Amino acid sequence: MSLLFQPIQFGSLKLSNKIVIAPMCQYSATEQGEVTYWHEQQWANYALSGAGLCIVEATAVQAEGRISYADLGLWNDTQRDQVKALLSKIKTLSPMPFAVQLAHAGRKASTDKPWNGKGQLKPEEVHGWQTVSASDMPFHPADHAPHALSKDEIQQVIQDFAAATKRAVDAGFDLIELHAAHGYLLHQFMSPLSNQRQDEYGGSFENRIRLTLEVFQAMKNAVPAGYPIGVRISATDWMEGQHSWDVTSSTALARALAQLGAAYIHVSSGGLHIDQNIHLEANYQVPFAHAIKQVVSIPVIAVGLIAEAMQAEGILHYQQADAIALARAMLYDPRWPWHAAAELGENIQIAPQYLRCQPHGLKALFRAFS
Repeated sequence: MSLLFQPIQFGSLKLSNKIVIAPMCQYSATEQGEVTYWHEQQWANYALSGAGLCIVEATAVQAEGRISYADLGLWNDTQRDQVKALLSKIKTLSPMPFAVQLAHAGRKASTDKPWNGKGQLKPEEVHGWQTVSASDMPFHPADHAPHALSKDEIQQVIQDFAAATKRAVDAGFDLIELHAAHGYLLHQFMSPLSNQRQDEYGGSFENRIRLTLEVFQAMKNAVPAGYPIGVRISATDWMEGQHSWDVTSSTALARALAQLGAAYIHVSSGGLHIDQNIHLEANYQVPFAHAIKQVVSIPVIAVGLIAEAMQAEGILHYQQADAIALARAMLYDPRWPWHAAAELGENIQIAPQYLRCQPHGLKALFRAFS
């Protein structure tokens, strides 16, 4: 039996296999941060994919925390109610659990939809607003400088993460992922390249990770006992030769999060600095996942240019990670788990309406959801 199609536990949540659909922004919400028909068809597509878990796109805990004006939010009850109604429909299609990634974009907020090519929108522009961060340093020199959060404003961010967490549970999500990666707000506090504060949230490593740990703890306090919360991190800023966030920092953070009860660590990288020097190739982030797996006993998810079934199986075989997350590969091939199961000689559960499409010669590929 392949490792990819064996079950795995994320805390109290059992997945039928180790394939995770990574969160991918769709930039298709209303200007009020509410779901649209795009999300309805997209989530239904995910539900029928055969993956073990779907993590819904970065969902903002504050309006100013959206990456763009077309991002989802859970900062109010109307958004929660609409998501709840949609999830209740989606869960009639398959038993696959759904998670949501809660996020705050910080200084990388207030952008246009990426396919429009405009980048960040200034506060005076339509659909633009004042961004915030650990310090008043913009991500790009041409960006409008962010406002450095006061201590009171930091406490409000923590409270809003906790409030959004409660809404996510009420909406019916089975797991929550905290977004502390890709140069967004929590990452901005953790990296010395973007955090020049002189208070208890800046300076030392312990101070710079303080906000991430406080947000995580507030989220844990907001959910029922045993409810799983995972964390996505950027393992490195890819800024060699500079005092920056690196794998050593990430292993220490992972230990701290595991001690607080994280269900898993989802290991990505980069996104903090425009001069990052990323060495893009297949499995380019897997060594980071492997390094973190050495220091924690909770599951570690590998992600990044993993597109082939045997490639994913190899990562698990060599114990470099415990689960595999796919993003662009799932958009390109929404039935990737089906095709992986066929290649690995596995049997996969699907909706009974699709049983008739089983290819000739693969009589044991499909079985219906139980």
